[in-house]
Amino acid sequence: MAQTKRKRQTKHRGNAAGVVESRGRTGRKPTAAEKSGKGKDAARAKGKPVDKRDLPPTWRGAFVKGMFAGVALLLVVIIVLHQANQAIGLFPVLIAFYTVVSYYTDKWMYDRRQRKQRQGGGKAAPR
Repeated sequence: MAQTKRKRQTKHRGNAAGVVESRGRTGRKPTAAEKSGKGKDAARAKGKPVDKRDLPPTWRGAFVKGMFAGVALLLVVIIVLHQANQAIGLFPVLIAFYTVVSYYTDKWMYDRRQRKQRQGGGKAAPR
């Protein structure tokens, strides 16, 4: 009788509890920097979540905030005052105004936080 083609079976990995344990490093040899621990510190630092308040403001973020504020105001004017034509006409002006105000407000808050961190030795004031 002809032999059937069977796929090669891999080892059954796992223990009695069903936990699969990793086999360790199987790739290339680690470099000297990776062995010394400096690479591990850098990897840990990359994995840390960054506080958004420590990032400088962007015009894109300000535009998104301006869009939300503009759409909210547009809906309020249309629903409450029933003046859709005037509200739609003012919409681009409101978006531009809210974008500029939002950017400079974020920039002021960012600069203030950075100043406090420099004065306080790297720690921000608790909320």
